[in-house]
Amino acid sequence: MKQQSNNFIFRLIFAFQQLLCHGRRELMTAGLIGICILCLRSVGLLQSLELAALDQFFRLRPDEVPDERITVVAIDENSVRQAGSWPIADEKIAQVLTKLKSYNPRVIGLDIYRDLPVQSGRQKLVDVYKSTPNLIGIELLNTKKNNRVLPAKELRDLNQVGFNNVLYDPDGKVRRSLLYLHVNNQASQSFALKLALLYLKSEGITPQKYASNPEYLQLGKAVFTRFESNNGAYVGADARGYQILSNFPKPRCQYSSAQPCGYDHVSLQDVLTDKVPEKLIRDRIILIGSTAPSLQDFVFIPYSSPLIGMSEAQPIAGVQLQAYFINELISAALQGRPLLKVWSDFIESLWIFMWSFIGSLIISKIKRLRNSISTFLITGFGLSISVYIAFLFGWWIPIIPAWLTFYSSAIAMILQIVYVQEELKRSKEFLHQVINSIPDPIFVKNEQHQWIVLNEAYCQFSGYSYNLLIEKSDYDLFPKYQADVFKQQDNLVFQTHQPQEHEEEFTDANGKTYLIATKRSIHKDAAGNLFLVGVIRDITQRKQIEEELKHTANDLFRSNHELKIQENHLRQLAYYDTLTGLSNRKFFHEQLEESLHWSQTHNFMLGLLFIDLDGFKTINDTLGHDMGDHLLVVIAQRLNHALRSSDTVSRLGGDEFTVILRAIANDQVAATVAAKLLSVITEPIVLDGHVTKVSASIGISIYPINGKNSETLIKQADTAMYQAKHLGKNRYEFA
Repeated sequence: MKQQSNNFIFRLIFAFQQLLCHGRRELMTAGLIGICILCLRSVGLLQSLELAALDQFFRLRPDEVPDERITVVAIDENSVRQAGSWPIADEKIAQVLTKLKSYNPRVIGLDIYRDLPVQSGRQKLVDVYKSTPNLIGIELLNTKKNNRVLPAKELRDLNQVGFNNVLYDPDGKVRRSLLYLHVNNQASQSFALKLALLYLKSEGITPQKYASNPEYLQLGKAVFTRFESNNGAYVGADARGYQILSNFPKPRCQYSSAQPCGYDHVSLQDVLTDKVPEKLIRDRIILIGSTAPSLQDFVFIPYSSPLIGMSEAQPIAGVQLQAYFINELISAALQGRPLLKVWSDFIESLWIFMWSFIGSLIISKIKRLRNSISTFLITGFGLSISVYIAFLFGWWIPIIPAWLTFYSSAIAMILQIVYVQEELKRSKEFLHQVINSIPDPIFVKNEQHQWIVLNEAYCQFSGYSYNLLIEKSDYDLFPKYQADVFKQQDNLVFQTHQPQEHEEEFTDANGKTYLIATKRSIHKDAAGNLFLVGVIRDITQRKQIEEELKHTANDLFRSNHELKIQENHLRQLAYYDTLTGLSNRKFFHEQLEESLHWSQTHNFMLGLLFIDLDGFKTINDTLGHDMGDHLLVVIAQRLNHALRSSDTVSRLGGDEFTVILRAIANDQVAATVAAKLLSVITEPIVLDGHVTKVSASIGISIYPINGKNSETLIKQADTAMYQAKHLGKNRYEFA
């Protein structure tokens, strides 16, 4: 399983490297074009095109259900004519507000300037102001006092005023809305936001700071991301105040073409003459504002532009613009209607580079022109559809730069392919002339592993004609296992760009299999086309000689191995006890001499233990020699396991054993080891169903205390062992 996993990882890495290698031209083309388009975009040359494309998405979006929360009281031409003057007298405005109040609207927005008294009825209007807490007026803010339009003093004192400043793009359209603005260190709310907050307050929704970014405003289900100067297609736009990109609703038209679309409209005159149905006023947001062409209060929004054609753009009244803003705020807070969002600059750049690479990849990978064009058109259409669908979900994704990189990289790749094909033709002609003069079989392959050039020697060696081989691959003619090897070696050279020589099998047209050595190398022409050039040598006879030599060497190795086994066997017989596997008397004497020499050299003590089993003869006589042998094997194992790896235990014969204790600190170490050995020896042993026990007598001699040569130490230990037996057995005694 691990081997399969490693093979898979290797193949994956190799495939990725091949992709990078083969796609280097596409990556370079896509990268250069992507950089150029990003440079054009960064200086604002694409801004107008991107904004126009955004407008078309607004026009293409499906109609939405009209917002029945908003009613516009329009000051149309007839209302101005009936009023007899402009601005309309304070008394008339007071009458309108009084009549509207009687229907209990939720909020009233007065989208006309009333900073100065107009004719008679000023006190009545002031009284209405003070008695209408859900009334919001307007003001125009500006850092320059001469350019400001003040609100009605009474409404300002009641904090019932919102600014109606409008943000215009370079083409004169409104695509953003202001929520907050600071003028002279004083924060103000917009007219639309003020009305929306009053409406939402009765729904239990109040302004909150967004948890993830306290600088963002959260209302109900909506978080209003603050506009920055380079968001979307904008370049260096004025981002003062708290701005948002407006995702304008598209309410379905309910009236004839002579009436405004989207929201319920009633005229000011109809309100004064009590011709307005109560349902259009009760519990709604009422906006009072001018729609009369003569008053010139009009703006352009994305819906103003025609979908197709060059017809004139249609503006909307300023009061309708406020209705759009209010509708967007309330729908986002209550229903979670998407707000318009943008990607970060980094992600937008990746998006643009991706389409640049896709454009170059389509042309480079699809060889037939007709297929390339159809795939190219379908992919371009897919780009448009994907951006449009993202727009429906509230994302403004750049389409113009993506289109430009997509089409530009494709055109650039077409020009490159024409150049590459011309160079390829020249390279093939040159290689064919060169290799035909060489007697060795030579082939040339392209990156698709097809033969594109072959010399006559290769055709003769393979037994196939030139026309049959050209533009074919190894899999078309050779057995699969051979073709797999050829492809693997070809890939290695394409990957590393280093010459490689490899030995492999080669089956000709007659079924005869040769052993060949193929040297592969890379050739690259001026256009960057890569070719694999392979030179073949027949090494069949040489490999046969090598095999014979290998067999001879194997025979010699086998003979040497058998001699080694015999030598080890003889050594085993000479130095080890055949019954217990312990070292024998001869090995014991050699080890004792070596250990004494080492102890003398390094100034260490050495202990020698002589062990003789107590009662072993009785077991032999009662249970038999086989059981006695078995007991000796068990005792030998126990002794071996109870000692250090540096110590040596030997069987001298019969039931006699010796132990060499190397590098001990004092004689008490030997005593401790002897006590341990007595303990393991006396443990019960099961022999043929009988539980029996034996003990041992141990004699101990210490170098250099009891002697400085092996003979003395052995004699002293042996004497001590007999003393232990004389004193009662199952004990140890020092010499």
